[in-house]
Amino acid sequence: MNPILGFDINEFQNVGEIAEAMHRISVSGVQEKFPAIIHGDAINIAGDNERSTHILKPAPWDATLRDRKMIPANEHLTMQIASQIYGISTAANGLCFTQKGQPVYITRRFDILPDGMKLPMEDFASIIGKSEQIAGLHFKYNGSYEDIAKAIRANVAAWMVDMERFFELIVFNYIYANGDAHLKNFSLIRTGQDYRLAPAYDLINTSLHVNGDDFGLDGGLSSDIEKSDVYYRTGHPCRRDFERFGEKIGLVKKRINRILNKYIIFPECAASLVDHSFLSDKLKRNYIRIVNERISRFNRVSE
Repeated sequence: MNPILGFDINEFQNVGEIAEAMHRISVSGVQEKFPAIIHGDAINIAGDNERSTHILKPAPWDATLRDRKMIPANEHLTMQIASQIYGISTAANGLCFTQKGQPVYITRRFDILPDGMKLPMEDFASIIGKSEQIAGLHFKYNGSYEDIAKAIRANVAAWMVDMERFFELIVFNYIYANGDAHLKNFSLIRTGQDYRLAPAYDLINTSLHVNGDDFGLDGGLSSDIEKSDVYYRTGHPCRRDFERFGEKIGLVKKRINRILNKYIIFPECAASLVDHSFLSDKLKRNYIRIVNERISRFNRVSE
């Protein structure tokens, strides 16, 4: 596949045809995501009568975001760390480039099979029943991770396996500063007769670009979980809070600790991925600093 786009994606800003294409992916509002298809070795925007197999995400056009042109490289790096270092199931992804060398994130749609068949898939805003009409403009941030856990238990036959996968995603998002892990960024997908937790997508270190929160949901881990003294004192959770959350959603303590133990240090192989990423040198340093700060918070000992 040719990684250089044969068109200038920035020309499509606010163009009606592309705005319509974007709506075909998400009706929650115009997002800077374009349905794409690969013809031969060329990446193209999918036409009206074509089922897209990939999604293109250029750098956002919102000039208020810090270092916005680095966002595709950030997402690609964070997804690769999740997959390669921690073994988290993720959407296949990569980077392609504009003719001026600007990175554009590309991901393969895991709900489209090689034969073109589309698998049923639903995000947790829909599953839980949150919409703009019901919960207002910021509905996707309205809830807690326990709400998602309850929905997994209610809708997934092999719920214990997927609950562990979900739990690790919450820990990963906290350590790698993904403050945008909202209800629409988790989904169930049906393979065969059963629904399973979909591969992870939209993983990104948001702290590089905005001053965000620890979690992407207003309710945090749970609306009624007992917070550690560290959480009360500092405003940030520590390992003890994740242990309590794991127990609350039905996981075995031994399995909880096995997952949490992966995150007590910043692995050298993760640092190597940062070093070889397409981030600028300044953002590489900031990325590592942010993750180390999160790990330091995570390792604080609760009384």
